[in-house]
Amino acid sequence: MASHVKSIQQRLGDLPALVMTDAVSIRYASGFHIDDGAAVIAHDKAWVVTDSRYVEAATAAITDMEVLCTGTGRGVNTILGEIFAQNGFDRAGAMPDRLSHAQWEWLEKAVGVPLVPETSILSALRAGKDQEEVDSIVAAQRIAEKAFDDLLGIIRPGMTEKEITAELVYRMYKFGGEGNSFDPIVVTGAKSSMPHGVPGDVVVRSGDFITMDFGTLYNGYCSDMTRTVAVGSVTEEMRRVYDTVLAAQLAGIEAADRPGATGKEIDGAARKVIADAGYGEYFGHSFGHSLGLEIHENPGAHARNDQPFPEGAVISAEPGIYLPGRFGVRIEDMLWLHGGRAENLTKAPKQLIIL
Repeated sequence: MASHVKSIQQRLGDLPALVMTDAVSIRYASGFHIDDGAAVIAHDKAWVVTDSRYVEAATAAITDMEVLCTGTGRGVNTILGEIFAQNGFDRAGAMPDRLSHAQWEWLEKAVGVPLVPETSILSALRAGKDQEEVDSIVAAQRIAEKAFDDLLGIIRPGMTEKEITAELVYRMYKFGGEGNSFDPIVVTGAKSSMPHGVPGDVVVRSGDFITMDFGTLYNGYCSDMTRTVAVGSVTEEMRRVYDTVLAAQLAGIEAADRPGATGKEIDGAARKVIADAGYGEYFGHSFGHSLGLEIHENPGAHARNDQPFPEGAVISAEPGIYLPGRFGVRIEDMLWLHGGRAENLTKAPKQLIIL
């Protein structure tokens, strides 16, 4: 993946440098994943600090940052101190939302200058995805869709939620995924009324809904989709709830498909459909969230967000109806908001599938 160093440098303003130690921020900046290290970005220079496990691959992959390696008696804190002393930085920005209090104190001691809370630079940049980021998200989504399509051929009554989850995860790896975007949600029967239910030993029965919420990673970027399928048959009410959720999702997508759409407007359009159908109290979460290197990013498509989405935002579209102790339905796609339009990145069919 390409780095975002130059974009960060352009936003530094009068801040001499930005220092980061969390893996996600370092990956966004450098384009390379490092579990344990640090990065410093100044106006005309940038550094990545890593160790012997990563240094060879990092040196080959990172082109616009100097790669420095720790060694015996020369840890990350020592190298950070050297960077700041040699370049005369008198302060640095750091992200308090990415550091515990103890980590903040350690980092400030390591660099030897005051740290200034700075959250806007990376959050603003990461909110809008460039073409390469979107390409990675789409690649992850195609892998997840292929796994889902393959999985439908083996689901049958008598399988447990755990067994279906294992088959799904295996297929996402088999078809090229790098890992799970999050712990998959696979719930059936009465447990499908739990939006974040945990797969267990519940057995699939004929007449049940199965809700599957899952995603995989590609180049470190997440995909996210949910499909609810039925086994054997559905009742009239189950079909009515499914059709209502689908209509709500399509209404939210339509509301997003214009310049300047806000999270409040998108969420409200979907919520109105569900409320008008008499199920308003059974849709408790928001319409969607942004995603990228992390499965939950900002901004969100919810009633509290009255600001237009930034150009290039990728958001989930996932309304649901959950009838406690009975069943639930959720349908989720991903939207890329760019050029005043909402492009649906998800290609999996959404009509009710009865296995």
